[in-house]
Amino acid sequence: MLRHHLVLPVSTGDLLIDPLPPITEREVLLSLVIPTYQERHNIAEIIQLLTLELDRSLPNDYELIVVDDDSPDRTWEVARDLYPQYPHLRVLRRTHERGLATAVVRGWQSATGQILGVIDADLQHPPAVLGKLWEAIASGADLAIASRNVEGGGVSEWSLLRRCLSRGAQLLGLLLLPETIGRVTDPMSGYFLLRRATIAGKVLSPIGYKILIEVIGRGDIGKIVEVGYEFQERQAGSSKVTARQYLEYIQHLLRLRMARSGRFLRFVAVGLSGLVVDMSLLYLLTDASTLALPLALGKLVAGESAIINNFLWNDRWTFADLVRTQTSRRQKFRRFLKFNLICLLGLTLSITLLNLIYNFVIRDRYIANFIAIVSVTLCNYWLNLKLSWRSTDSSAPPKIRT
Repeated sequence: MLRHHLVLPVSTGDLLIDPLPPITEREVLLSLVIPTYQERHNIAEIIQLLTLELDRSLPNDYELIVVDDDSPDRTWEVARDLYPQYPHLRVLRRTHERGLATAVVRGWQSATGQILGVIDADLQHPPAVLGKLWEAIASGADLAIASRNVEGGGVSEWSLLRRCLSRGAQLLGLLLLPETIGRVTDPMSGYFLLRRATIAGKVLSPIGYKILIEVIGRGDIGKIVEVGYEFQERQAGSSKVTARQYLEYIQHLLRLRMARSGRFLRFVAVGLSGLVVDMSLLYLLTDASTLALPLALGKLVAGESAIINNFLWNDRWTFADLVRTQTSRRQKFRRFLKFNLICLLGLTLSITLLNLIYNFVIRDRYIANFIAIVSVTLCNYWLNLKLSWRSTDSSAPPKIRT
């Protein structure tokens, strides 16, 4: 049964995107969701600007989906009444759920496009950037993000406090989720396009108002492109940013961190195997009853052997899902070089700490070695997740229908 061309049914149950769009009167290439709450003074202008922009890039091949959380100012009603002027407009009114991030997912569940997107309704995201985002997707990107932190980007009139809060939130994200937050410069962005296939079949579980980190954290995202934009000040209505939303952001980060505990446990297991390799070789190479090599030389050989062991296990097991499209020998060798260079920096620090601890603190080479290894683990973990296994290349994505 075909749905009504204007009023969309509200999806229920899991926040899961189907690989195939729902049966409709027609399918489109792009479905752009506009989550709203108390935006009746902005909704007409944002629809007009988006229509002008998309009519140039994708004439008659897009839809705009307004998802309103039953605003007291009846934003959904204002949007619905715009339909005679904008037949590509759809409206979804939610009465039993709240929250920007879940509103976006509910809109995507009703979308017919191969490409999904989101933009705020408050005119702080300039619609003119949509063309560049679309070009990035059409050129092969899985995810195209409007970023305030790359060339051409910025914020217009933010106070020092707001800038510090934004950067502080990003730093916290890097500490908790380096392998996710470290892939982009603006993880707090709420303006982006992505391929439906990258999140199809994934049960999403966002909290609060930031959906991008959920997409990157749970989706099968390969190539990412960031496009600079200047964040604009709100012209009408009031800001939705509150202290509660920062708390929800922290809760969301912790939830994603827990969801990745399986990968973390694998990483720990690999690290322990490297510790066994390191300790065993250190004994065989430096103990007086064996080869009795100098401590620094023995540690160098033992440490490099452990690095090779850890890389092979991490590449084939811990991060296998991140490198499944990067299987050539050249790509693997590049990962190994980056991994080795980072770990060698850690090894240099480890050797220094080992000698300092052994000579001035604890006269036991094995306890000193253990302390040195633990001391540099966090640094190596963060740098390798950010640099060694980030997606730098990807196989060609599915072609976009033209």
